[in-house]
Amino acid sequence: MAARRKKTSPLEDMMDLVALLPWWAGVGLAVVFYLVLSPLAASFSQPAPVKPGQIGAMVQGALLGGLAMVGQYVAPMVCLAGAALSGWRRRQRRALVDEVAQAPAASTIDDMSWPEFEMLVGEAYRLQGFQVTETGGGGPDGGVDLVLTRGGEKFFVQCKHWKAFKVGVETVRELYGVMAARGATGGFVVTSGRFTNDARLFTQGRNLQLVDGPRLLAMLQQAQHSRSAVAAVIAAHGGVHHEPPAHPAVPSAQAAAVAPTGAPASAQPGCPKCGCGMVRRIARTGNNAGGSFWGCSTFPACRGVRQVD
Repeated sequence: MAARRKKTSPLEDMMDLVALLPWWAGVGLAVVFYLVLSPLAASFSQPAPVKPGQIGAMVQGALLGGLAMVGQYVAPMVCLAGAALSGWRRRQRRALVDEVAQAPAASTIDDMSWPEFEMLVGEAYRLQGFQVTETGGGGPDGGVDLVLTRGGEKFFVQCKHWKAFKVGVETVRELYGVMAARGATGGFVVTSGRFTNDARLFTQGRNLQLVDGPRLLAMLQQAQHSRSAVAAVIAAHGGVHHEPPAHPAVPSAQAAAVAPTGAPASAQPGCPKCGCGMVRRIARTGNNAGGSFWGCSTFPACRGVRQVD
């Protein structure tokens, strides 16, 4: 597992916690801290007459005032530093995904360090709409490296950056036990290598998925394509050619029942985000200008897209 650097101060811990949030949330926290602590510091700075027996209260007020005076500047600065770190990490993750997604083979993943591999896996699931929390995998969590949440459901991810080894059934069985103990909906074991046949057999009938190097690369490439398509939709808002659906938007489970006459049921896929029907669109601007893609019929309320097969 990846070695975590030793924390040296509470301020560093606070910055690391803020860095786990989106950068704009860190900026918002900085503003909140300043708006709360600044009036508090001002109120304690006003001298007040001291009566006999109130020395203790005076000392306590002076301490609180001093903390508020310092905190009104230190806390926002720490939050802004965490926001900057969050933005830098996000940029680093995106650059890593772009680099790997453009690689012709999964062997590119083998040359990564362990932190880069864990970062890559986390970003792969972020691009699929999950909220990702890094746990480090070194504590009492049973080797869980990432916790994914989406729609109120929780999934565990265990990363194995093994270049020349196959992941055996013991690792998969361990994750399954942690899932059962902690009530996770499902789990993923992700490796840059391969899985043994016993490991694959163990996942049958269980909500466990095994992701090897080639499959991880395919996930990243598909996610990158979807992200480019979303960018094209946003850039072309108001200038996108819509091929109107034959029927109002319906959940994907019913899409086949209302497909146009003579068209196969798969001609109108369901939106991967909201389940509504999708329409074929042509981007007129952006990197995909002239290209076709499936876009959600409820756009701009939902920006789900699919690649045209």
